[in-house]
Amino acid sequence: MQLVFATNNLNKLKEVQALVPSHIKLLSLKDIGCLEDIPETQNTIEGNAIQKVEYIKQHYNYDCFADDTGLEVEVLNGDPGVYSARYAGEQRDANDNMEKLLNELSNKKNRSAKFKTVIALHNNGKLKTFTGICEGEITENRHGEKGFGYDPIFKPNGYEKTFAEIDLNLKNKIGHRGKAILQLITFLNS
Repeated sequence: MQLVFATNNLNKLKEVQALVPSHIKLLSLKDIGCLEDIPETQNTIEGNAIQKVEYIKQHYNYDCFADDTGLEVEVLNGDPGVYSARYAGEQRDANDNMEKLLNELSNKKNRSAKFKTVIALHNNGKLKTFTGICEGEITENRHGEKGFGYDPIFKPNGYEKTFAEIDLNLKNKIGHRGKAILQLITFLNS
């Protein structure tokens, strides 16, 4: 089986490749000649994931899947949410995003947050979605060098380390994207 993973984020691609069984050949956007930015103009995480797969199907005619992920902070009414990647501006800079979030939470006791990933799959003419959630909290400072995005300030419940301090295998096992990918793989294998 051959599927396009509709992302330009090499970190996401690496995480997902570590989870997908060898009988599923993953193609990147670069592999299919898609070099443009795929629109993400929906106001929900689900909507953006669906928009991406529909774009690839319409313009390139490949079966594909795409994810969209948001960090939802309880005390900020679910923000940054769908705007997580561009929370501090259109430059989409992870350091700027973390800095803004830490500043907004500087005097807040409640630091509960969750990562939510929705994967949309367009396969054999059908559309299906899978959702993975990882509950945790925002730390007061950055910790760790691994991962990407908000990983240095997100500590999953039940762990003393942030996503940026744990290895990729553990992150894939307990994390939002890994949970959604597992659902996707289970579905593809059924």
